[in-house]
Amino acid sequence: MVPAGHAGRGASLLVAALASAFGVVLLQVTSVLATVISGDDVAGIGAVKSALTMVAVLFITIAVYVSSIVTTNTVATIIAGRTRTIALMRLIGSSARDQRRAVAKEGLAVGAVGAVLGAVAGTLLMAGGLQIAVATGVIPDLRYSLLEPLLVLPVAIVVISTWGAAWTGSRRVLTVSPMQAVGAAQELSLEEAIRRPARNVIAVVLIIAGVLFLAGGVIVGQVSEYGVLLGLVGGLLSFSGLVLGSHLIMPPILRLVGRGLGTNTPVMLAAANSQQHPERSSRATIGLVIGVTLITMFAVAGATFEKMMELAMEDPSVRAAISEMVGISLAVISVLVGFSALIAAVGMVNNLALSVLQRSREIGLLRALGFTGRQVRAMIMAESLQMSVAAVGLGLALGILYGWAAAQSLFGSVAGGGLVAPAVPWLLVVLCLAGTLVLAVGATLVPARRAVSVSPVTALAAA
Repeated sequence: MVPAGHAGRGASLLVAALASAFGVVLLQVTSVLATVISGDDVAGIGAVKSALTMVAVLFITIAVYVSSIVTTNTVATIIAGRTRTIALMRLIGSSARDQRRAVAKEGLAVGAVGAVLGAVAGTLLMAGGLQIAVATGVIPDLRYSLLEPLLVLPVAIVVISTWGAAWTGSRRVLTVSPMQAVGAAQELSLEEAIRRPARNVIAVVLIIAGVLFLAGGVIVGQVSEYGVLLGLVGGLLSFSGLVLGSHLIMPPILRLVGRGLGTNTPVMLAAANSQQHPERSSRATIGLVIGVTLITMFAVAGATFEKMMELAMEDPSVRAAISEMVGISLAVISVLVGFSALIAAVGMVNNLALSVLQRSREIGLLRALGFTGRQVRAMIMAESLQMSVAAVGLGLALGILYGWAAAQSLFGSVAGGGLVAPAVPWLLVVLCLAGTLVLAVGATLVPARRAVSVSPVTALAAA
């Protein structure tokens, strides 16, 4: 068996717990709202319940999608750092498939424990929040049920997705040969990553198909709100293509960002490190790209919808009411999306920490050549900042595109048709950049401290 390491297991466990807690709480909130509506004898209760359930399923899907990508990248990073160990196991008779099954089995166990812990924590949190809401008069005192059979659904989905993510992330095991036991663990270089025709073709096909579906959603959205279904398919396809082809997309962006960080030695080494092994960089950044994309998408969609309503509605009182409704909806959605962004941020910090810790030989060589501890910290900080800025830049661009397409495909017919330019809440952009700086600094504290604490001799002797 290939042990994943406490850092990898801990992060995967946290990601699974967050996704499970999010799904359980979301279904429980849906049940509570449905109970409140039933108590008020609102007409069309069936339609309201269906709508609430659809919203819950949508956000659970987003959370599971994010957690699956994060877990896949975490496992792939761990495997990449244990190439020599896997190769040694191959030398003494263990097959690659046995090694992969061991990783997948561990992923299943981590997913099961994390999902159960998350469900319990989410239920306790929801029970406490419900008691406070009833005591303060926010909602009426009715017979609420928090334990329903449907709660098994998000738990099961998280377990299955974590197992599947571990199986997918461990596919690198199949490429490790016994001869690699005599060398250091190495990531694929830029040239090797580019020479993967099947994966590259699939990524391009998914992106093109997704863009076509997005365009179709915008067009259909001018006459029917069902255009959003096409847009949803387009968003999932195109973003999946971006994730699959991130090893081709991120290097040019990283190169551009790296040029703006300066020309001193630590910064130049950081720029070279992030571009030399694109798969490692893309695994560390894609989680942050997802989080920024989600937050920006919903903010831009809401702001664009409000702009569309201002152009279509002549009555100021109606526009004010719509503006208030959009503001409340965005506040609720922001909290929901925040869970997914938190999952993505955990993945980014974990993958960056793992990638730094697994480069102890490289750092030891730099120390032996005269690099000071301060220079090592500066290099790691510059690398983190470079990847964070690149991820935020790409996430903002994607979020604006997806948010505009969502508003046009869902509300185009309501606004009387016609395309409008996307409305970008620039305060959000500033907050994202500020948050990126904090995340870049925080993500490097522990790995940088450990890196500089290892002596050059010990680091060079590490496998």
